[in-house]
Amino acid sequence: MSERTEASVRAEVRAWLEANWNAELSLVEWRGKLADAGWGMPTWPKKWHGQDLPQALAPVVEEEFKRIGAVGTAKAGIRLLAAATILDHGTDMHKEKFLRRILTGEDTWCQLFSEPGSGSDLAGAMTRAEMRGNKWVVNGQKVWTTSAHKADWGLLLARTDWDAPKHQGLSYFILDMRQPGVVAQPLRQMNGHASFNQVFITDAEIAPEFQMGKLGEGWKVATTTLMHERRNADGLRSWATGSTRQGRIYDEERAEIATVMEPYKWYPQRAGRVDLIVERAKATGRNTDPVVRQEIARLLTMSKAAEWTARRARAAQEQGRAQGPEGSLGKLVSSHVARQAARVHTMISGADAMLSGEDGPLNGVIAEILISVPATSIAGGTDEIQRNIISERVLGMPKEPSFDTGKPFRDVPKNTVA
Repeated sequence: MSERTEASVRAEVRAWLEANWNAELSLVEWRGKLADAGWGMPTWPKKWHGQDLPQALAPVVEEEFKRIGAVGTAKAGIRLLAAATILDHGTDMHKEKFLRRILTGEDTWCQLFSEPGSGSDLAGAMTRAEMRGNKWVVNGQKVWTTSAHKADWGLLLARTDWDAPKHQGLSYFILDMRQPGVVAQPLRQMNGHASFNQVFITDAEIAPEFQMGKLGEGWKVATTTLMHERRNADGLRSWATGSTRQGRIYDEERAEIATVMEPYKWYPQRAGRVDLIVERAKATGRNTDPVVRQEIARLLTMSKAAEWTARRARAAQEQGRAQGPEGSLGKLVSSHVARQAARVHTMISGADAMLSGEDGPLNGVIAEILISVPATSIAGGTDEIQRNIISERVLGMPKEPSFDTGKPFRDVPKNTVA
């Protein structure tokens, strides 16, 4: 078969859309067509709902979808992290059972990594998974779990061996979030949203075939999930907005955005909303202040550098390179951009930046930015964790001294009782 070019791919996807696009289909029915034809995630393998396209040709497909207003596959939230992890480490059973339903949006996912007693030390997880009879039985608590209260399935990191060193005693599972024994309690944030949850797991059961990767290799699988998460955490993504077009599929997409995707609607605010800065400065007259102009210039420079870092990560994907530490560079720079944006918004709005609701600038959006930005330095691994990764894996510096290397996990001091 001859190599596919931009022109051939454009002609191919355009012809397929002309033959299949129908705005009166249901959202799930249309996305099922996309998954079966491979145009929903064209860079995935053909065997698993893709087209085997190189990343460089993916924008061609996106352009054709945008040209006619065609809706894409479900991509918001943790679901694509789940898909990426399953593609890298899952069995054929996992791929057959989960990938198509991820793309259609029929299943919602969450990520059960963080715990109350271990903070950013994910390898310190104390949630237990014990084999009883022919099933794993899980007990423990997770926290800061986005959309757990809406999720059907969870990516679970749990300890299966307390006598192994902490990184070697972990295993990775797919947990049914709808079963008895799994309780998600939303946590109210200071910005008024409740995207995160604490999750209590009591005697929840997992069949052996829902283990992902080998026993004791959970940290390796979790690292894949985290690298995909950090590669996509450059803070430059905008929130999904529903089309104003008419048709059943658009109505259902708008309803999805208002419900399933609702926990993520404040994410643009936590990234700092750099897109609002210049117009806000002009509208308030603060663009005439040389000090404010200097800080705006600093922010726009940082933002552009972050964009270039994200493009480098995408270029690595195009070259077929594995997920690497460049994701930590993008994650760290997104924190700096967000904090600088919050600083500039404050300089522009002054004390009014503290007013929420209708009393505040942009109906309270500026205040929401200020109290949401700190999350960028925490979610997906703190800035300190990213600096350690960069220093050790990029700069080749010595590793940070560790007091628990090689020790059985049960002998490692902990913040909570095992």
